[in-house]
Amino acid sequence: MGRAMTLFLCLFCTAVALLATSAIAEDPYRYFTWTVTYGTASPLGVPQQVILINGQFPGPSLDCITNDNIIINVINQLDEPFLLTWNGIKQRKNSWQDGVLGTNCPIPPKANYTYKFQSKDQIGTFTYFPSTAMHRASGGFGPFYVRQRSVISVPYDIPDGEMSLLVGDWYKAGHKSLRQGLDSGKPLSFPDGLLINGIPQSYFFTGDKGKTYLFRISNVGLSLSFNFRIEGHKMKVVEIEGSHTIQNTYDTLDVHVGQSIAVLVTLDQPPKDYHIVATSRFTRTVLTATAVLHYRNSKSPVSGPIPAPPAGDYHWSMLQARTFRWNLTANAARPNPQGSYKYGNITRSRSLNFASSAPVINGKLRYAVNGVSFIVPDTPLKLADNFNIASVFTWDSIPVSPTNGPIVLGTPVLRTNLHEFIEIIFQNTENTMQSWHLDGYSFWVVGYGNGQWLEQNRNSYNLVDAVSRHTVQVYPNGWSAILVSLDNQGMWNLRSAMWGRQYLGQQLYIRVWTQEKSYSNEYDIPPNALLCGKASGLHP
Repeated sequence: MGRAMTLFLCLFCTAVALLATSAIAEDPYRYFTWTVTYGTASPLGVPQQVILINGQFPGPSLDCITNDNIIINVINQLDEPFLLTWNGIKQRKNSWQDGVLGTNCPIPPKANYTYKFQSKDQIGTFTYFPSTAMHRASGGFGPFYVRQRSVISVPYDIPDGEMSLLVGDWYKAGHKSLRQGLDSGKPLSFPDGLLINGIPQSYFFTGDKGKTYLFRISNVGLSLSFNFRIEGHKMKVVEIEGSHTIQNTYDTLDVHVGQSIAVLVTLDQPPKDYHIVATSRFTRTVLTATAVLHYRNSKSPVSGPIPAPPAGDYHWSMLQARTFRWNLTANAARPNPQGSYKYGNITRSRSLNFASSAPVINGKLRYAVNGVSFIVPDTPLKLADNFNIASVFTWDSIPVSPTNGPIVLGTPVLRTNLHEFIEIIFQNTENTMQSWHLDGYSFWVVGYGNGQWLEQNRNSYNLVDAVSRHTVQVYPNGWSAILVSLDNQGMWNLRSAMWGRQYLGQQLYIRVWTQEKSYSNEYDIPPNALLCGKASGLHP
């Protein structure tokens, strides 16, 4: 054999080997061990019990890259069963890892559970928090950031640094006291304060003049919307819950319960310290939390009044929400542009209209959707469906439009088919803000309006560049409309993001399913799945 032929065969074999290796190579794995304990902190100046993760309040930042495999061993050292859910992480084909009581048995005290999931085809700003009882009222929450792969560009220059802001209302009462109040039929009282990263004031963010920083802002509270602003500085919105946006600039931003937003801020002012402010929205008593934007080497502390909130109320906020638009030419986690998916051209397969209410049942306050107040069973719905366990939930027992009938207690699961394309209208019949979240998905927020939703309101939908996100606000006595492509098989929680309302029944589950059993549609029950209720003693 000639030297040329030998060289050719060597190169050919090397190329084949490289191709084979790349074909079977897995995405990277990231391993974490999180120990959940009680601790003592004084967020509002009074010592109180809080929930710590690895000794931290708020919890540690979970940072990963698109498609990373996340392995988190959660060790529960509390005195109650506990779960974490991953707010906005879609859990592709894997609702087994969603971490809510409809999909997972809670981790018993002094026990552990290892979550195994992938940040599949996602990028952006998210959070995690406890989904059991009222635990999130005492902490256990933290930031979850999914960064782009090296081969994927983002539609802005890489910032000089990042700053994380977890903002939310806070109670001096612990989670057990709040739960007892809800169980007795009382609504949550007005919060005692507002926190930024676990404290109400004096948190410092340091940067250099002339540089640009990415601020990731999340509402981790239980009940209240807030307005966010930075004294003397503009905020350029670049990402909302995994969607790159048209880069409009704002002085102030409303952020509602469960939502996240990322903004670019350039330090272009005279070097000194500036107020960072969050104030509660739409409340008679205004709660305020402040932090400090510190120009490095500045000797001038913050001074003067904090910047005022916007003069407008609900109408102002709705108008601002309509200015958030999808960047059609930017890619997100994948290289293809976001706008390559023409959601406005797809025919919807069905329309669901969900109205919330606050009825009194058996002398106690509950919250309901279309006349059904959800009761969480001892057996997770996903396990009951998997093992064909009867009498845990009822199929399609929730009306798909508002009714005037009696309010009932129930555990409804709405059946849908994989690859349906549906419209959901959230109707708010109460004089208070609402916030809705759907696990397993992001959806296009195509419309907001006042009063009762009517079919003619579809004429005002944004069918071109509505932002795709996982949580949507609904203004008092108004409606919000979303479109969602049901491309992720599993059992998914549709719920109020306001945790007291969720706890007392404002939620339901949607099963997305097909008869074709395939790993390309859904993974099997994990071998380490915890089993409880009527599933106890069965084998995964």
